[in-house]
Amino acid sequence: MLTIGVDIGGTKVAAGVVDPHGQILDRVKHPTPAEDPRALADVVARAVDELRGRRDGDEVGAVGVGVAGFVDEDRATVQVAVNIGLRDHPLRDRVQERAGLPVVIENDANAAAWAEARFGAGRDSGHIVCVTLGTGIGGGLVLDGKLHRGRYGVAAEIGHYRMVPHGRRCACGNHGCWEQYASGSALVAEGRDLARTDPVAAERMLKLADGSVEGIEGQAITQAALEGDPAALECFEAVADWTGRGLADLAAILDPECFIVGGGVSDAGEMLLDPVRVSFARNVSGGPGRRLADIRVAELGGEAGIVGAGDLARL
Repeated sequence: MLTIGVDIGGTKVAAGVVDPHGQILDRVKHPTPAEDPRALADVVARAVDELRGRRDGDEVGAVGVGVAGFVDEDRATVQVAVNIGLRDHPLRDRVQERAGLPVVIENDANAAAWAEARFGAGRDSGHIVCVTLGTGIGGGLVLDGKLHRGRYGVAAEIGHYRMVPHGRRCACGNHGCWEQYASGSALVAEGRDLARTDPVAAERMLKLADGSVEGIEGQAITQAALEGDPAALECFEAVADWTGRGLADLAAILDPECFIVGGGVSDAGEMLLDPVRVSFARNVSGGPGRRLADIRVAELGGEAGIVGAGDLARL
């Protein structure tokens, strides 16, 4: 059975026809309507209609929708999605009414984790933890081959595990959350802090940012690090150390077979993951006698949300 997977982001709604092997056969994109929940359901339904209209008689059986927010245990209501202005919003029913197909709503990080577990870097593993290092940190758990959602549907918000008492303020309202130390935003904060305190050492990053401390972004730090710039590499090592510490804590609780690291920061590849593995091994409980989880780079990239949402609609 073919399904349609939809990935709702802050700026665009991306949708694709997904086959049972996790391949995207066709896709469309539309701008995300800002702060207009009713219009959002219309945009999703329009994307579904477009894709169905191109299938030349191929039957599409269901729709899966991934959204960055808390989704209830029934996979029906978006409890809160700050970036697109949803709160207690019955998105499943509204899309279902317009599209005329069964619809499943899922957290976007859960959908991506499911895709990696089924078709990506975790396809040979039954126990995986996906960690998405983007602006913040997203997460997804597949345990014993099943997506773990928690009792109320909001498990795996791992970016808000509080690692540092009274630490950096987080957008969630707490202090010391993991994503304040191991994310794209944390990498940028490291780069800017270093440039303020030692502009000579940060010369390459500043040059790539047109000389402005506030202009330093993740791309400039990554480029400088790939060139071997010591200051940029120092920023990556700091983020890698915090990432490894967090994975060690998750391993103590969940004991996964592998961690799959995705998101924009993971584009640095082994330059990031090598020091992450060192930090993980140094901090994990149990010492040298413990079997360590693999730490792998995600394989599906930006397609994971569509693939995962589409495949979850098939279950």
